[in-house]
Amino acid sequence: MKYVKPVNLFHDLLKMKATERGRLLGLDVGDKYVGLAVSDLHNKIASPLSVLLRKKSNIDLMATDFQSLISDLSLAGFIVGYPFNRQRSSPTAVNVKVFIDDLCKTGKLEGVRYTYWDECFTSKVDAFLEINAINCQKPHFDQNIYDDFSQNVELLLKPLNLHPVQSKTILDKFAAVGILQVITPLLVCATGSIESLVTLSWFS
Repeated sequence: MKYVKPVNLFHDLLKMKATERGRLLGLDVGDKYVGLAVSDLHNKIASPLSVLLRKKSNIDLMATDFQSLISDLSLAGFIVGYPFNRQRSSPTAVNVKVFIDDLCKTGKLEGVRYTYWDECFTSKVDAFLEINAINCQKPHFDQNIYDDFSQNVELLLKPLNLHPVQSKTILDKFAAVGILQVITPLLVCATGSIESLVTLSWFS
């Protein structure tokens, strides 16, 4: 696996023809589960995909699952949620890094590009889109909606009386959607305007 800055990943995608651009896979890494979300063919909309069970003993199996997803979905890169608003030594931050390092060590995902994206970057996304309003129609972002994203999904699930494991897996998938859906409008906004990616560099 190869780490690249978000701006570089976007730049490479924009240089490709629209028909050749791959999708992006969003990852919400937890202690026991990894929630996955995938963008559409145009990298405009993120949708929940699945949840992978995470154990130290099954990292090779997870890498194999990712290989299948890359092939089946024509993935161009991974967007990994990372808590940049916390100390790098925080348990959550360390947990994400360890998972990615373990995936790299399997040797099964050579050449796969990935980047980290702050789980709390919606305010900067809003500012970026405001700056580039001339180049694209600014989508509406409600910071409160994103701040309460998991809570809102949890409230919707509560009346269903699902098993705790079922609820957890659904929440993890939608957490991955939250990460990926924030980043996809930036790619859409920057399409046709490489200059706007200079502004995006301050996200990385």
